This record gives sequence, C-alpha cells and structure tokens, in this order.
Amino acid sequence: MPNTLKSFTLSSGETLHYYSLPALEAAGIGPVSRLPVSIRLVLESVLRNCDGKKITEAHVRQLANWQPNSERVDEIPFIVARVVLQDFTGVPLLADLAAMRSAVEKLGKDPALIEPLVPVDLVVDHSVQVDVFGRPDALQRNMEFEFARNRERYQFMKWGMQAFDTFKVVPPGIGIVHQVNLEYLFRGVQIRDGIAFPDTLVGTDSHTTMINAVGVVGWGVGGIEAEAGMLGQPVYFLTPDVIGVELSGALRDGVTATDLVLTVTELLRREKVVGKFVEFFGEGTTSLSVPDRATIANMAPEYGATMGFFPVDEQTLSYLRGTGRLDHEIEAFEAYFKAQQLFGIPRAGDIDYTRTLSLDLASITASLAGPKRPQDRIALPAMRDTFETLFSKPAAESGFGRPATELGVRVPVGPTSSCSTLDNPQFDHGNVARNVVEMTDNHPSPNHVEARHDAGIDLGHGDVLIAAITSCTNTSNPGVLLAAGLLARKAVAHGLRVKPHIKTSLAPGSRVVTEYLDKTGLLEPLAQLGFALAGYGCTTCIGNSGDLTPELNAAITEHDVIAAAVLSGNRNFEARIHPNIRANYLASPPLVVAFALAGRVNIDLDAEALGTGLEGEPVFLRDIWPSAAEVAALLPTALDPAVFRRLYADFTKDLDLWNAIPAPTGQVYSWPASTYIARPPFFDEFTSTPAPVNGISGARALLILGDSVTTDHISPAGAFSETTPAGQYLLAKGVQRTDFNSYGSRRGNHDIMIRGTFANVRIKNLMLPAKADGSRIEGGLTLLEGQQTAVFDAAQAYLAASTPTVVIAGEEYGTGSSRDWAAKGTQLLGVRAVIARSFERIHRSNLVGMGVLPLQFNGDDSAVTLQLRGDETFDVLGVDAELTPQQNLTLRITAADGTAREISVRSRIDTPIEVDYYRHGGILPYVLRELLSTPA
Repeated sequence: MPNTLKSFTLSSGETLHYYSLPALEAAGIGPVSRLPVSIRLVLESVLRNCDGKKITEAHVRQLANWQPNSERVDEIPFIVARVVLQDFTGVPLLADLAAMRSAVEKLGKDPALIEPLVPVDLVVDHSVQVDVFGRPDALQRNMEFEFARNRERYQFMKWGMQAFDTFKVVPPGIGIVHQVNLEYLFRGVQIRDGIAFPDTLVGTDSHTTMINAVGVVGWGVGGIEAEAGMLGQPVYFLTPDVIGVELSGALRDGVTATDLVLTVTELLRREKVVGKFVEFFGEGTTSLSVPDRATIANMAPEYGATMGFFPVDEQTLSYLRGTGRLDHEIEAFEAYFKAQQLFGIPRAGDIDYTRTLSLDLASITASLAGPKRPQDRIALPAMRDTFETLFSKPAAESGFGRPATELGVRVPVGPTSSCSTLDNPQFDHGNVARNVVEMTDNHPSPNHVEARHDAGIDLGHGDVLIAAITSCTNTSNPGVLLAAGLLARKAVAHGLRVKPHIKTSLAPGSRVVTEYLDKTGLLEPLAQLGFALAGYGCTTCIGNSGDLTPELNAAITEHDVIAAAVLSGNRNFEARIHPNIRANYLASPPLVVAFALAGRVNIDLDAEALGTGLEGEPVFLRDIWPSAAEVAALLPTALDPAVFRRLYADFTKDLDLWNAIPAPTGQVYSWPASTYIARPPFFDEFTSTPAPVNGISGARALLILGDSVTTDHISPAGAFSETTPAGQYLLAKGVQRTDFNSYGSRRGNHDIMIRGTFANVRIKNLMLPAKADGSRIEGGLTLLEGQQTAVFDAAQAYLAASTPTVVIAGEEYGTGSSRDWAAKGTQLLGVRAVIARSFERIHRSNLVGMGVLPLQFNGDDSAVTLQLRGDETFDVLGVDAELTPQQNLTLRITAADGTAREISVRSRIDTPIEVDYYRHGGILPYVLRELLSTPA
C-alpha cells in the first residue's frame, strides 16, 4: 500500500498522525472522495488496521472502489474503537466472559487470556421500573426498589469492573445508555500512540445508532457479536448499499423532531432499507441541530437501516462545545475531519449513492405511530378515525377485531382495596382522593403499585392508562422536552388536570434534563400534571412501566377493553409496554402530555377540546401548544458546558445505593448460588476442535409463526406471571411472586431465559387450532403429539428424545431489539434451524452466532403456500464441510402420511467468516479456540 500516514499540528504544538483517505485516492487506489461519508469512515478503519492477515490490501482496495449498485459479495473486516453495553444485554455478555475464563482455567491456561482489547462501557439503564409515580419521592422509591431487586446483578457488575482492565460501568441513576454515549462517552476523535482516528463502535442495543448523529459509525449488534469484537475479532459485514436521503426546507412552527422521525420511519420502511446504510445530506440536514439528528439516527432500527448517519459539520462542533467537551478535544476533532476532507454536510451531486430519496421538512405534520408498530404513522387529526377503523379490522391488518357497536361501551372499575390515602398537596386532582397501595420499606415489591385513583371510575376502549415521557429517542432532545414543559405550564394555568388513574411518568435520559427543566421552571408544572421524575432509564419504552392496579387489570381482562398507552419512545410492539394494554402509540413528549390530559386516544385534537378550563370554557390543544419561538428562547439553558462537566465528573457522588454494593474480587468468578446469575452452559462440552458439520435429519416443527415476529415475541423483556414456566421455576426455587422482577433483569440466568423463549403473551403459533371466533390462540404454546403444551415443555421432550426442532416463520423475522437471548434461547431449546421468508439483520446474525442455521424460503414458498400443519418432519440436505455463504440447500418435508417433497431454501449464512462461526458452533467457541491457539 502507498504511504498514507500523514500528520497535522494543533495550536498547542502537538503533532498528531493519521491515515489519510485523500492520500489513498491520490495514489490511485480508488475514487475515495465520491464515496459516501459513512463508507469512507469504515475505509479508514480497514486502512489503519491493515495487517496482511485478518485485514489485507485486497480489503482496502475493495472498499476504496465501492460501487453504488454492484453485487454485495465483499466482506468488510471492521475493527471498532470501543464497545457500549446496556445492562439487560451487558450482564449475559459479562456472564459469557466469566464462563470463558472458567473454561480457560479448567483447561489449565491463564484466565487473563480473556480480556477485552478495546474499551467497554456498560450503562445500567434498563432496570428501573415505574412502581411509584406522580409523587415527589418517586425517583428515590423506584431506585430503592431497583437496588433491592437487582443487588446480585450489580455485585456481578462490580466483580467485572475489578476483573477486567478495560471494563467500566456507569451506575444506575445516571441516564440512558445512548444519551450518556452522546453526551459523555463520545469524546471526538480517538488518539492512541500519537495516531488520531475517528470514533467507531458497536453496542448491544439496536438504538446504538443514535451516535450516528455526530458522525460516528456504529450500530447495534447482539451480545455474542459484541464479545467477539471486544476480544479482538473484526465485526464482519457485507459491503452495504448506501441510501442517500436529501432533506430540504425547514420544519414548520409547532412541528417537532418526533413528528419528523415518525415520518422518516414510515418513508424508509416503505422504501425497504433493511440492512442498508442511510446517509442524510442537503440543505435541510444542515439546518438540523444535533439533538434533532440524534432523534432520527436513534430510530434507524425502526426504519430497518443499519445506520442513519449524519456527517460532521459546524452543528457537531456547537454540540461538543455546549456539552462540555474540552477545547483540545474539539480542536483535534475539527482538524482531523478537515484533514480527511470529511467536514461538512454534502450537497446534491457530491456523493455517489446507491439511490437517493427526498424529503421536504416543511411537509412534516404532527403525528403519532401505532398501535402496534413504529412505522405505522398517523397524522394527529386522523387519530380518532384511525382508532375507530382499526377497532373493527382483523388482527392481520393491525386491528383489534371487535364489533363497531362496542366502541362507546364503558365498564365500571371496582373500588381500590387495601389502600391508604396519600395526603399529597402537590397533586390536587379536583379533590379526588389519591389512593396508594401500601409498601413496606424492608420488602419492596414490583407488584405493589403506587397510584392515584379516582373514586368510581369507568373504563372505555381507547382510554389512556399509561402516559410516559421516556426513552433515549426523545429525552435526549431539549426541544421536545421543553415543549412538553411549556405545554404543561399552560395546561396548569388553564386549570386542566390529568385523571388520577392514568399512570404518568417522566424518565429522562440523563440528569442534565432535570437540571434544565428545573432552571426553566418547567419541572414543577410537569409534576403538577403527574409527570413527576420517576427514574433515569428506559422504563416504559423497554416494558418497565410497572403494573397497573389489580382493579384496572381486572376490568381490562374481564371486559376485553382495548386500553391505550402513549409514550415518547421508539417501540410499541404487542405486549411490550404492558401485557394488558393493546393500543400503544409513539408520540412527542408534548403530545404525550396532551393525550394524558384528554384521557383517550380516540379523539381529534384539532377539533375536540382537551378539557374544561377554570371558567368552564373548552380548552383546545391549539390554546396551549408552545410556539417554536417559545422553545427557542429556552434552548440555551439546555446546553450549559458547566452542567455537563459537573454531572459527568463523578459517577459515584450521591449514589449511596450503588456505593453500598460490595464488590467481589478475583480473576475468575466463583458463581455463588443465585437466581439472577448462573454460569451459562455454552462451554460445558467445549473441545479444542469443533465437531464435523452435518445436516439436519428428522426435525419437528416447534412453532410456525406469521410475519413481523419480533425479538420481543421470541424473548420478552417484561414481567411474567407465576403460571409461566419461568414463574414455576422461580417458585420452586423459593422466590415469591413479588420478587420475580422481569425477564430482562434475569438475563444472567439461562434457566429462566430458556423458559421465557417464545413465551410472549401475544405470540401466535399457527400450529394451534383457531378459536371459535376465528382468532388465534396467543401465548407461548405449541403442540406435542397433538396435545397443547408450553413451548419449553415440548422442547424439553424433544431434547430428551434427541429430536432436533425447527422454527418456521414469515417476513421480517426477528424485527426489533438486538436481543441475543432471542438466539441463545432458541439454541438452548434445541432448535437447529429457523426457516423464514426474510430476516431482520441483527437477529439473523445472532442465530449464526449461536450455531443456529437461518434458512430463507425461495420464491413464493412459505408455511402458507406449502400448507404446513406442524405434524411434518423436516430434513435439511447439503450442509457439510463444503458449506459456502448463501448456498442453496434442500429442505425435505415429510407429511404425517409419509409423503415427501423437496424444496430449495437459501442459507442465510451470509459471509465466509459466518461459515467459520457456524462450523465451530457459534462465535464464542470460535473465538475461544482462536485465543487458546495463539502463542503466548
């Protein structure tokens, strides 16, 4: 390769070296300056890490000559600068690393062989639940519950902090991983041994893409893939298509970044950008602030893209200054990107994209998305009509399948029992008594819900029961949060109130949010409407909404009420927000407050009043909606460098609950008895050489699933009942129902997670017979020898008989979170292959990473066209030592009467390195064998 090592000098006199992309082009290697910016940043990593072994000159030349529309067969070995974890995915990843150390020690080797080679930051943000809400002490009480539930997990994290040199933890109560990553962990360019290079990363959460807002190449991967990256493996992926999205114009007054991202999500899902890079350019992009860009980048998983990337420009520098980065960091960042000719938002014609799309920002209108998918945008004035239409549509069309005549029916909610009145003058809901389920300080319970209650309320279809300002998508954006506060202040001034039975919460993505809301005087009116500070974390968006009262749950289930939740989140899949709430809508924070005030979603807020004011007058949304000028006047308060530096200076200050957790010591974890942390079984049968690869013979169908099955369906994160296999397991271990916590919090224990696999209460196994009304049975059930049983129990029976199983699915299998347990649980249940119409990117990769074969139907073949019933047996032919990427294999289907037919299916082992992973039984055995074979 030509000499591309160049240098630049900072004002301090420090000289930094870098691998120059312009020099690569000048040497005739490729038309680098015409490449998408995101591709150039990946190219820099390939060039800098070219060692002639894992990364060769051929890799550099291939990527430097990326063509917009060529066949995607080249594999990129991408070495990232760092890895970011959240706790739901980070704990099982840490358990895997600890298990690898145990395995290495058992083999008589040095356990320190297992050590992350790049910095790893774990941010604890998924564990806090909204148990207490609408009270001044909600934050403290919820954190006390969190630490009581998760003490064993946090001890394990503290062991990891002392055992691994490069492993750091951001404790609970600081913020959401992606907002912390944007506000603090991202420092600009990286500098090692005098070499400057751009920050790059992967994270174990699909919304890692939020960091794309500041020109960082990064995306979400499963924990198993992240582990490989931590241990020195490149992240391998096929050279992607890059879709350029030209933004023009500007947002109109009153339109928010949330409205914009819901429109972008709808557009890009329709344009089928799954697995592609999306890169924004044009004059409209230049006008967007970094928080607005972050809102769009965050939801890349919802529109299906690998990334939603924004190049670096003056807006990026302004954000770095406003968030307290140091002067020399900002100077090095600007100098580096200018030296690489990567500074500035491209204009039309500057870049060769695979294809380009256009969006006029002035066309954006106020919107929500739902009731089941984030790409199903609804214009605000159409909310009432849309809800009423979906009410009677079948489930296959995202409807609820109910007679239109039931729309106006209301049912009584029984009186709240075993409650004490909370004398809290901060919440004067028309002098209605606020009733609270009593909790004891020495035994906090996730099911003892603190709530304000009306006396003698009734419940109707479309009624809002949860209204949450939450999630990294929007709480990182001061514009929408200040708008919510301004709207709340005007609502209070008009005398509007939220009905006490609605579960309202404010869960910011960092402590900075609380500071600027307090400084602007907006924290108080939000609290007066019930949006009191409930915690710093994902909360409702991840499914940690906490429970409703028993009376509300009973009314919903007894009368099959289609109740609603409105949240400023990014996910609204079935049963994610709350198992009993079926209509879930994504909205901007000010609209969350507005719908909480209205109390229902089947309302046209353009034409119908939110409520009645102090003088008996109707108050409309337009009367209290803040103007862009009002928001802009307060925005400088949100970017105070001194506040960012102070709040991120010490993660242990004032965190007494975290500081009180003892830290176990030692290089190898001792695996004490725990229902939270258990040694995973992935290395129990580990050998120095892998077993031969062979086909699948005599497999039975464990489930037959339809389209859009999400990782929430496969591996739910929320609460579970005592009647589930996981609940039965914990009861047998002496754990009381009140201490179950959630699937997400127990991901460090495989015995619970495999019992939760395919256990979502809304999953529909098409093997089961339809109900009398034609609807499908829901829940984690299947057929075993014609008898209905839990999926886990059937899988155990098949494993005991040494019978392999397969899962059959439709389009977009594995949509949603980068949930490695969706693949781990699948493998541990004995599933050898998943045969689907199509796969979402991360889950397909995770399946390969766990040694599960992803197969894709060819042509029009599907479970429906093949008329599969679930009583067939399946053989996969052609899997052998000569396996190649995306190879066509043969699926033999033998019916119960013995007749057989064969169809062609395509292996979705997409790249050469994935073939190696599959041969070794997954990524982790591959990496461990490689580490053990490396000379000391």
